[in-house]
Amino acid sequence: EHIFYDLVILDIEMPGMNGIETGKRLRAVADKTAIVFLTSHIEYALEGYEVNALRYLMKPVSVEKLSEIICYLIERQKKERKLLLKQGDETTTVSILDILYMEAQNQNIRVVTSNGEYVNRYNLSDYEKEMTEYGFFRIHRGYLVALGSIESFGHHEVRMEDGTVLPVSKTKEKKLKDALFQYVKEVAI
Repeated sequence: EHIFYDLVILDIEMPGMNGIETGKRLRAVADKTAIVFLTSHIEYALEGYEVNALRYLMKPVSVEKLSEIICYLIERQKKERKLLLKQGDETTTVSILDILYMEAQNQNIRVVTSNGEYVNRYNLSDYEKEMTEYGFFRIHRGYLVALGSIESFGHHEVRMEDGTVLPVSKTKEKKLKDALFQYVKEVAI
């Protein structure tokens, strides 16, 4: 069984097998792993293109540059994250970034995306547990919304970017305001 890492940082100048050769071997078995090379000599950087290196960091490495790479990878993973939705006999994958909100309808969940809507047999509380880390917030017992898709927030309601107005429970208003503030702070440039 193989364990694949999201990020591998290799020094180009390592004893024995150098970083480029190690990167080639890693790429042969793990095509999704991001490879970052450390180097003191920028002329080695061209060799890294053979293994589709994400970045090159000059030694000594600054915390800011390393942090930039990690933040980029976290954002990239969020963009690539998909949700499996089962409708009858058909299974569809939807990018989490395309989801505007989810609505509980008896034993089903209506998933509204920027490209249409889907009905899936699931539980809104389970979605809430899974989706909170991706910027979703439960505004009401019947609704889970993507914070990034909220266009405006008023008294007991939110307007989504598709124009839909959804109710916000009185008990959730303060927490929603805090969650929105935190979300905007994290994604603001």
